[in-house]
Amino acid sequence: MSQEITSHYRACHLCEAICGVEIKTQGEQILSIKGDKLDPFSRGHICPKATALQDLHEDPDRLRTPVRRQGDQWIPIEWDEAFDIVAQKLHSIQQQYGQDAAAAYLGNPNVHNYGSLTHGGPLLKMLKTRNIYSASTLDQRPHELISYLMYGHQHLSPVPDIDRTRFMLILGANPLASNGSMMTVPDVTKRLKSIQKRGGRFVVIDPRRSETAAIADEHHFIRPGTDAFLLLAMIHSLFEQELVNVGELASVVGDLNVLRDSLAVFTPELAASETGIDAETIRSLALEMAQTDGAVCYGRIGVSAQAFGSVCQWAIQLLNLLTGNLDAEGGALVPSPAFGYIKPGAGGAGNYGRWHSRVSQLAESCGELPTSVLAEEMLTEGEGQIRALLTVAGNPMLSAPNGKQMEKALGGLDFMVSVDFYINETTCHADIILPPTGPLEHDHYDIAFLRLAVRNTTRYNAPVFTAPADSRHDWQILNALTTRLASLNGQADYQALPAPHELIDLGIQYGEYGASTEHPLKLSLDVIKQYPHGMDLGPLVPSLKERLCTRDGMIELAPDMLLNDLPRLLASAGQIADDQLLLIGRRHVRSNNSWMHNSHRLVKGKPRWQLLMHPNDMAARALVDGQSVGITSAVGEVTTLVVSSEEVMPGVVSLPHGWGHQSSNVKLSIASKQQGVNCNDLVDQRAMDVLSGTAVFNGVPVTVA
Repeated sequence: MSQEITSHYRACHLCEAICGVEIKTQGEQILSIKGDKLDPFSRGHICPKATALQDLHEDPDRLRTPVRRQGDQWIPIEWDEAFDIVAQKLHSIQQQYGQDAAAAYLGNPNVHNYGSLTHGGPLLKMLKTRNIYSASTLDQRPHELISYLMYGHQHLSPVPDIDRTRFMLILGANPLASNGSMMTVPDVTKRLKSIQKRGGRFVVIDPRRSETAAIADEHHFIRPGTDAFLLLAMIHSLFEQELVNVGELASVVGDLNVLRDSLAVFTPELAASETGIDAETIRSLALEMAQTDGAVCYGRIGVSAQAFGSVCQWAIQLLNLLTGNLDAEGGALVPSPAFGYIKPGAGGAGNYGRWHSRVSQLAESCGELPTSVLAEEMLTEGEGQIRALLTVAGNPMLSAPNGKQMEKALGGLDFMVSVDFYINETTCHADIILPPTGPLEHDHYDIAFLRLAVRNTTRYNAPVFTAPADSRHDWQILNALTTRLASLNGQADYQALPAPHELIDLGIQYGEYGASTEHPLKLSLDVIKQYPHGMDLGPLVPSLKERLCTRDGMIELAPDMLLNDLPRLLASAGQIADDQLLLIGRRHVRSNNSWMHNSHRLVKGKPRWQLLMHPNDMAARALVDGQSVGITSAVGEVTTLVVSSEEVMPGVVSLPHGWGHQSSNVKLSIASKQQGVNCNDLVDQRAMDVLSGTAVFNGVPVTVA
């Protein structure tokens, strides 16, 4: 008798949009993956990444058991033996060289997996090292730093109320490709077009005419790395035109004079000379922000991963605030999630500058050091040198600046362990790899992205398949390592955390809508499980005033460290030569960083790894379409094919992130056959936003020949 066909409902975890999917299975076979039409948030929408869940689940390259490297070979070992070796090696290295001799790097996929989020902290705490690094300082740390400085908590992050806005200004973001980022927004194309249908507009500022820019009402090219001049000039214009209005937040906003005086020099005329956007347009954009009932400014990685990323994100918050659109319907609002609701007294608020990196003396932020200095901390000899590394779902070989330097650093470690189910460019350097279960083999709750959702919602994702008997979930791996390290550290009575769902249930019950509160929904995890398509908790609501976590309950308008960075910005004016080429990245809807190129569904189609270059720049260098070119920066050189494109503005070239899988040590049968190079081999690890430590991936000076 044939097995029964079963429908499973959950969210796709492969990007921030967390779209609802319907997965039909028959026994152990996946029959189909489609959008869940009954999901109240994503409304049936999915992108191509969702169907790749099947490729990931069935991938023969995915490790199922721990392996130990012996020369060029990988030998399977038992779980307990692997855990014992890892704990003993980390402990002995720290005993010999000090606690900071061990380091940890956490990759982007961790925030897509709640077991990593709930159980990673105790392991890092048990390591007692200051050398903690993550992908956050490669793309989003300015967001978190500014939320911490202005609102008192790194996760108190206003997001666009896109379903009610009437004017949206988008800088350095391509949500049609990213599905939103630091803004959980499934079905974003329809949501953006709905702005236009209700008589509104959205405008894109980007050095490339991206997929989002192509459907916008207006698109303006901007010279990479100059967005801070534009944003501060718009704020200058608000003061100049007497348009400043903080709306309902007046009682938590102090004296504006310091802000006005500090930004007096950042005129639209100065911005025009730096950005290439004329002063009249800058004033017009400021006027539209101020006069539209329900307007919002949103900026993402293009304005974060640059030399003035923190100033940019600060200016974006100010622009929303000073036009009366912060904490207002149609503007920028703070989500109210069922788990992790931020209010005064909430833990994990953040920190800054409690310690500094050993070599370059860069500040810690939110408990981490900048990933840009990870390689030099491994390579520079002396007390405190990193000699052991733990990576969890991360690939800094492709994600961090100066990949060649990172490769040398990883190769020189005394010991390395990776929690990962692929042998990729980074994990191939590990001594032991501990593979967790696949995403369809465990349950899930979207901790991070429901905190950033453009509509309040909640859902629990049950596993689709039973995990194989001899497998371990990520949280079980982390628990096992933490427990063994505790024993070696003399903490034999250490109690490991229970399963993630137990922790989430407690957080929900005592959260904003919880069973232990006065809220009529009386939510618990058991209640949420009764809604397999997810629960709609309603639109975003103004709530920032009562949720501020600053010591005095006021919005910090002008943090000293931001004001003190303005002279550096001013000094950068006029530093870009007219004939200088500036490199930017490029996002694609079928990709997410460096971890989705082993899916045949996601790499098929037209090649998308080439260098885009404006035809005028090609003609000036006697280049022709499809030619092989060398791209050279201050730290490296790569060779790829160039494609003539008017998508990019003159003076700008674009190369996508995450490619370059051709190493013979990589065991990724599909990815290794793809062309493309690691664009981060060109990124100078010394170039960064000095406040947040975020690497400069946009606006990298290069030559092309």
